[in-house]
Amino acid sequence: QVQLVESGGGLVQTGGSLRLSCLASGPTSNKYAMGWFRQAPGKEREFVAGISWSGTQTYYRDSVKGRFTISRDNAKRTVALQMNALKPEDTAVYYCAAHTVIINTVVVITAPDYDYWGQGTQVTVSS
Repeated sequence: QVQLVESGGGLVQTGGSLRLSCLASGPTSNKYAMGWFRQAPGKEREFVAGISWSGTQTYYRDSVKGRFTISRDNAKRTVALQMNALKPEDTAVYYCAAHTVIINTVVVITAPDYDYWGQGTQVTVSS
């Protein structure tokens, strides 16, 4: 069983930056594609960014392209989401997720395909 713990959320003004981090613990024999999702009050959970096990493939939702960057360090078992130029509409609880893969370059963008989820970290962007 993989455990995921997010950190780095908080309150920031419009135009500011935050860096979210996700630390994975548990079995080390598997490979995982990782993703970040978010859920705002009254809205469905939505995909934000994903990264392959190799780290060479990434994918972003259109509204965060050019502002957010996902990265990973497999040796440290961490995945980060650097968020710049934040907007009030980025306000949400952000979740880290992991999907077991065999192919190193797969990026997973749909929530039901993920096997493990963190508890989430709140990001609030004030206008």
